[in-house]
Amino acid sequence: MVDRSGGGSRGGAGAAKVRRARRPELRLPPLEPWPAGAGLEPDGDYDGVELRGADLSGQEGIGARFMDCAVEECALDGTDLGRARILDSSLSGIRGVGTDLAGATLRDVEVVDARLGGTQLHGAVLERVLIRGGKIDYLNLRKARLKDVVFEGCVLVEPDFGGARLERVEFPGCVVTGADLSAATLVDVDLRDAARLEIARGVDRLGGAVISTAQLLDLAPVFAAALGVRVEG
Repeated sequence: MVDRSGGGSRGGAGAAKVRRARRPELRLPPLEPWPAGAGLEPDGDYDGVELRGADLSGQEGIGARFMDCAVEECALDGTDLGRARILDSSLSGIRGVGTDLAGATLRDVEVVDARLGGTQLHGAVLERVLIRGGKIDYLNLRKARLKDVVFEGCVLVEPDFGGARLERVEFPGCVVTGADLSAATLVDVDLRDAARLEIARGVDRLGGAVISTAQLLDLAPVFAAALGVRVEG
């Protein structure tokens, strides 16, 4: 579905109809400070905890559960949080390379000003998640399920959505370069307000998304290549 009205209009005749993403509504309770020197534990249960400035690099929290937590300015280099459940929580200013969240569940979560590289979220489930600001390089979301997810004002370098399902996902103000949509399924995905949109692979999977006229023109060479059309002159 392509918006041919010439921009990101949300109403009026001819405007594209797309269901909007539902954003998380966080109301954190009073939090307990993370004990100095404490570390993550596999299958750990963390409820109402504030982690501020902690270095969690290389630690293992496989299968851990975080409920009503705030994680601020923490280092997550090589942290293993596979199959973790992060619920009703905020993550602000986190940074790290190779953070492993494969198979994790994020529900009603806000991620603000993250600086991440090579984050593994393949097979993860994201529902009512807001990712605002920051920069994420080489985000692996292969075969993940995203529902009601908003990427807002962030930079995504070569995100991999291969085989993923995206439903009610938005990218307002984002710079998205080198995206891989191979074998992805898109339902009510709104790309119109992305500041920049580059699709490296899987442009044929854009059925179920809405783009602007300007984006259509920018993507014309990619569409032509996918159709085997040779453009000359």
